[in-house]
Amino acid sequence: MQQASKISVIITTYNRPDALAAVLEACFCQDDNQFEIIIADDGSTHNTRQCVENLKRRSPVPLLHVWQPDEGFRAARARNQGILAASGDYIIFLDGDCMPQPNFISQHRKLARPGYLVTGSRVLLSPGYTLRLLAERLSLRGLTVWDKLKLRLTGDLNKFLQTVLTLPNFGRESRRFSWRRIKSCNLGVWRSDLTTVNGFDESFQGWGHEDSDLVVRLFNAGVMRKEGAFATEVYHLWHKENERSLEDRNRHIVLQRAADKTVRAAQGLQSQTPANSAPAPQAMPPGVRPAAQASLAAANGS
Repeated sequence: MQQASKISVIITTYNRPDALAAVLEACFCQDDNQFEIIIADDGSTHNTRQCVENLKRRSPVPLLHVWQPDEGFRAARARNQGILAASGDYIIFLDGDCMPQPNFISQHRKLARPGYLVTGSRVLLSPGYTLRLLAERLSLRGLTVWDKLKLRLTGDLNKFLQTVLTLPNFGRESRRFSWRRIKSCNLGVWRSDLTTVNGFDESFQGWGHEDSDLVVRLFNAGVMRKEGAFATEVYHLWHKENERSLEDRNRHIVLQRAADKTVRAAQGLQSQTPANSAPAPQAMPPGVRPAAQASLAAANGS
């Protein structure tokens, strides 16, 4: 059976360097270091660039920062830029607010199987615990079973068993496909399958369902689903919900593409022309989304 020889972890981020630092620190502690990290930056300011540069100096694995100008929520394009910059034959998508457990890479490697995507699982952290974890730079790696149970009982974690049990790679393949509850914050996909469907579709506007669209098109191309729960959990740092005015519109597009058996993105990987350099991000308050700027670009943060 084919195994992933090299894994690329694509981490999407936007103006949250404290959370990104916590995620990268967790990535540095993996029990399998045969992977690379690509930061897919959707227009963050200098604080994020400096955070990545500081951590890059002691990263045990290759780390690349790909940046694009801030022109609103464009996670699909940021991820496509990450795919183009990646060198692995297997891609794991991770969000910049999702801290992986130490066996995250090794478990994804075990679960990877041709013809399947792996939908990972997440454990939600409470607002208060998230603030404390980031402020005190706490590590979740040393938590005991009792520590995790106490966090669950106090409501600081929304799951317990998934954080202490790892189930074997058995019976995880789904006979019936469903695109629901599959999130690109923790998703493993073969690079060849991403190429087949032309990656994420950048024509999606605003937050919502660009990841569901990818999964639907993968299914239309013959890629089935494999469950990663009780093996690939990540700790999801709390944040306020994104503005969702276009969610219903985007969901309608996904349902239509499921019915039409659409495979390829209308505006995806093949529309990309990655650049070797880009203007430095402009200094502005975190969270600000300015009006359309200059033409699209991506930058190697080295």
